[in-house]
Amino acid sequence: MVYMNNHLGFYLTNDSNETIELPVNPAEVTVKRESDDKSETVIKLGEVNLLGEDKLQDISIESSLPINPKEEHYVSALELLDSAQDYIDWIESARKLKKPIRLVISTTKISLKSTVASFEYGMKNGYDGEYTYTLSLKEYRPFEAKKIGVKQQPVQTVEERPSPPNKVGMGSTVIVNGQLHRDSQGNGPGQTEQNATRKISLVAPGALYPYHVATLDGGARGWVKESDVRSA
Repeated sequence: MVYMNNHLGFYLTNDSNETIELPVNPAEVTVKRESDDKSETVIKLGEVNLLGEDKLQDISIESSLPINPKEEHYVSALELLDSAQDYIDWIESARKLKKPIRLVISTTKISLKSTVASFEYGMKNGYDGEYTYTLSLKEYRPFEAKKIGVKQQPVQTVEERPSPPNKVGMGSTVIVNGQLHRDSQGNGPGQTEQNATRKISLVAPGALYPYHVATLDGGARGWVKESDVRSA
């Protein structure tokens, strides 16, 4: 079928390259285009719009199918099928085959590869001379899914290593058994701790009494030898 440059027609072509022209042009056609935008809230900035990719286009056509199109004066198509049922059968066949069709609206730039998303038809107001219908088309975007094989990795047995001894350092909770001193050099010997739970608050590397311990709530106790503490 040849599209006439100066003729407004609505053409559908199926997967077998068979083309029909809808018998009566619709009063209006709706083309819906959207982007997959998303809104997010950013601290101290508020709501922002993240621009997404194009969604599939939707086109909705509402018109009529005369029961005997070749006998009606209000048809607009240049070539007609014999009956309204022929148009219904053609559209239903395209829908059930689950293969894309192409919509071309001559004298416009609309040429859309699409699928039949829905097709509704019936008679209105008790008039049996025509069917009214709504044809909804959704853009078809071809894609190819590739199967990716996952290579199984051999299971390796790893010997368990013994856990390293707990290290004692700044902030460590320890058990103290030994005499407390005023400074890290051992001056000012004081009380003796016995199985006391303390926390290391200061460390003096290389000193005779390298660890300053305190109570768990931060109260200072004194300096002790390295051998006087162990991890709690």
